[in-house]
Amino acid sequence: MGVTWDTKLAGVVGAKTAKVLDDAFGHVTVGDLLAHWPRRHIRRGGISSVEELIEDEHATIVARVASTTMHTYTDRRTHRPAFRVECVVELDDGRVHMTFFDRRQGTAEWRTGHLRAGTVATFEGKATRDRFKNAWQLVHPHCDVLDRAEAAAGRDGELIGKERASLSGMQPIYPASKKATSWAIEAAVRVVLDVVEELPEVLPAEVVAEHRLLGGDQALRLIHRPDDGDELEEAQRRLRFEEAFVVQVVLAQRRARLSLLDARPRTGRDGGLLDRFDARLPFTLTEGQQQLGDRLLGDLAAGHPMHVLLQGEVGSGKTVVALRAMLRVVDSGGQAVLLAPTEVLAQQHHRSITAMLGDLAAGGMLGGADDATRVALLTGSLGAKARREAMSEAGSGLAGIVVGTHALLEDRVQFADLGLVVVDEQHRFGVEQRAALSAKAGEMPPHVLVMTATPIPRTVAMTIFGDLDVVELTQLPAGRAEIQSTVVPLAEQPGWIERVWSRVREEVQRGHQVYVVCPRIGDDGKADPEEEPPADLDKDESPLAAVDDVATLLADGPLAGLRLATLHGRMPPDAKDQTMRAFGAGDIDVLVATTVIEVGVDVANATTMVILDADRFGISQLHQLRGRVGRGGLHGLCLLVSRAPAGSLARERLDVVASTTDGFALSNADLDLRREGDVLGTHQSGRRSSLRMLRVREHQTEIEQAREAATAVVADDVDLARHPLLAQEIRRLEESDQADFLDKG
Repeated sequence: MGVTWDTKLAGVVGAKTAKVLDDAFGHVTVGDLLAHWPRRHIRRGGISSVEELIEDEHATIVARVASTTMHTYTDRRTHRPAFRVECVVELDDGRVHMTFFDRRQGTAEWRTGHLRAGTVATFEGKATRDRFKNAWQLVHPHCDVLDRAEAAAGRDGELIGKERASLSGMQPIYPASKKATSWAIEAAVRVVLDVVEELPEVLPAEVVAEHRLLGGDQALRLIHRPDDGDELEEAQRRLRFEEAFVVQVVLAQRRARLSLLDARPRTGRDGGLLDRFDARLPFTLTEGQQQLGDRLLGDLAAGHPMHVLLQGEVGSGKTVVALRAMLRVVDSGGQAVLLAPTEVLAQQHHRSITAMLGDLAAGGMLGGADDATRVALLTGSLGAKARREAMSEAGSGLAGIVVGTHALLEDRVQFADLGLVVVDEQHRFGVEQRAALSAKAGEMPPHVLVMTATPIPRTVAMTIFGDLDVVELTQLPAGRAEIQSTVVPLAEQPGWIERVWSRVREEVQRGHQVYVVCPRIGDDGKADPEEEPPADLDKDESPLAAVDDVATLLADGPLAGLRLATLHGRMPPDAKDQTMRAFGAGDIDVLVATTVIEVGVDVANATTMVILDADRFGISQLHQLRGRVGRGGLHGLCLLVSRAPAGSLARERLDVVASTTDGFALSNADLDLRREGDVLGTHQSGRRSSLRMLRVREHQTEIEQAREAATAVVADDVDLARHPLLAQEIRRLEESDQADFLDKG
């Protein structure tokens, strides 16, 4: 039997090399290795770019040697002479210093001659920055001379010392590690490609033909060994499409299977809670709220489960839209549950919903309206008595609306007839949590509405929320005032911080209130347990502003005499609720808090938001925080205080936030700056993405075409019985870490 996709690597490349690849990447089979695509290609003899280097990360560069010198020094451990070879290489946009340490003079002399000026070579090692010389460097990197068929002998496995043969015109640069270098991986791939049989075709033949794609076997061979840029481009186009297609098939299957389920239609009743609520609304719904509300009511009346993602701009009135949908379900004899990520937000929702409903939320109570319901609150830190009461109201059906946190997911929490699940701030939850809550509806699945005030670019939404119908609410209600956003650059203007506190005092003297946000609670360096930690998008060892410290400094200094209070996730629930009520009542002038006030907090008299160490937060967090002011018709002010230097990526983010209040524009800018790493649930800095070749911002056309093709294939064959290789690839995706981002939607 020949070498196939599933053949073990050890039998093809040798046991030592196979072990290196397994230890470094978990590659066990031929297919695993061939799916380890190069992260970029360089023309052999071409030069890399300094811009691609990331500090403390493994780097592979191709560069021309500018100079090499040998120096003698005394080894401190052996007290014997040793040798240091310093090599400077030139890239397109700068230089990188290489340093090699050798104990033997002969080795150092050989290396000096091997890396003589003019030589083009591949260098691999950890990139570091010499702050004194302001230069990039790689210390004792692996190197491979490209313009001579030479290689250092046997360092990383059996293939490492073998001469290169049949080199193509393009140099592949692979994701590498210290033990498995890019050129070691290239050597292993070359051996495999020379002996492997025709590789399996995952895409249906009609899809390949319609989109004029390369076959799977040809694309995989060319991605590893292209002769020119045209071949590489065609291979990449095919593999990008395949990656998008497989993901979209998973999502299309979810949508198709969901559409086959039955759900209890929630048609409501004339004169019910919804009609009475609409009649007493003190404001007119925006056109967007009205249209979206009609859409949701129609979906609730259908005989299959509604699954909708509602993207709403900060302050666009999503809560009212969701409440009207919940009342329709209650009018139909069912219950609705609202899941919030933090206790502060859950308490805020409970407070605002109860206030909006008035006597309609006082079912069975003195003063309650006819046929009124109840709104229960269930959080993890409720006292035993309050917890039992909330669970009883949910289980008996007395509470038509239940608001809570993760505590709602506990097995002991049951519902009489759960008809609608509303998930607020969807990015804080995963599919598995949404499913756990939906499972409490019993055999008949509930309708699902998930909401986010962090707008997501359409291509991202199509990829990670592809099992949901995405709708948008962009129109702001009347009364939302303009918010001025300003960066306070302490690196260049340290004295401006005094003006910040003067401005705060002026706002308070006008009768208004102020938020001051800090990334930490105290001097222990720990983040708020209820909130997402600061993004830490840029390495900065400076101490971060802490709520406790800042509140003390302000009370004893520039804001002495004002009424200050603190709010963070470590406070007891009653204390948090009491503080928010006091702030809402105007009894607190300045609230010093963590991002616990990021969403849902609505105090009309708050006009100013000061964010300390603003560069430590992501764009979406800053936009959310800013949305807490300007909500009562009063002009808002957001001051982004930062020590980040001008020209840094951190300052660039802040400048973007200050330039616009359009959340959808900011979401695109965020994706441009960070790529989709964080958006898809991976590394916060955006350096890595769960998608390997596909970039959701750059490849919108491929995603849309793949979605259309996947939907058609699944509509004709939902279980992929006629596409066994595609079905196998789907199973592989769903069982792998690469599926993580799908389950963070």
